[in-house]
Amino acid sequence: MGYRTAMKTRSAAILVFLFWALALAGFSFAQQPQQEDEPESNRRVLKRVVPDYPQIARELNLRGSVRVEVLVEPNGTVKSVQIKGGHPVLVIAAQDAVRKWKWEPATHETQEPVEFRFDPK
Repeated sequence: MGYRTAMKTRSAAILVFLFWALALAGFSFAQQPQQEDEPESNRRVLKRVVPDYPQIARELNLRGSVRVEVLVEPNGTVKSVQIKGGHPVLVIAAQDAVRKWKWEPATHETQEPVEFRFDPK
């Protein structure tokens, strides 16, 4: 395979990935906002997982933050993750990491805000 063919293939793969990521993020952002009367707290995190910096983001020298709101079960495990903002290429890495987090037990479900900062350095 020639250099130009390899570059075209790589460029096409990057474009497909970005399109898919943008479509996925657009779907996530279209969800209805949470009601204001849901219980919120700042439970202590017992186990944090640092997100992997996506290779495509590294190649594009992409940096930024991803904000999520995590619905945490009484036993401290993640029930759901709602994206509140961030670059679509970084969102998947943030979601994958925060789903592995564990909070301290509580008597009820809570909404926990989390922000991840991505920097290629």
